[in-house]
Amino acid sequence: MSQRKKLKVISSEETTDGVAEAVQAAVAEMKPDPEVRAVAKRRQFNAAYKLSVLAEVDQATEPGAVGALLRREGLYSSHLTVWRRERDAGALEALGRRRGRKAKMNAEQKRIAALEARNARLEHELAQAHAIIDVQKKLCTLLGLPTTAPEVNNGSES
Repeated sequence: MSQRKKLKVISSEETTDGVAEAVQAAVAEMKPDPEVRAVAKRRQFNAAYKLSVLAEVDQATEPGAVGALLRREGLYSSHLTVWRRERDAGALEALGRRRGRKAKMNAEQKRIAALEARNARLEHELAQAHAIIDVQKKLCTLLGLPTTAPEVNNGSES
């Protein structure tokens, strides 16, 4: 039942003495709650909205048109700056993509991913080994030691 109907029902049911009290109670009930939320909710704009606003701003030619647009939409000029950077970097197109879990890989894709990871690890270890060998060669040349290893005799004399 709407607030006005409640007010009429209360005023028609009450006597003239209690009408004033009932009306005051109904009016107090109709007032909006002035309490502010404890946690403010942050506004979020989707990629399509951002792109449409930027397109509209880019088409604005008259002086004050951008300001009018910002006031109408309840935006700040800093929004436009950030959104332009995102658009130029290609981030807005990425925002338009679907979210959620990626598709599951089949057995062959898992094997390929594991082999690529192993290959990358081995290449990293090889690069470390080459760096260590280069350092050892430089140290040998500084100390005047031979850079090739002498042949080892296995205990049998020829």
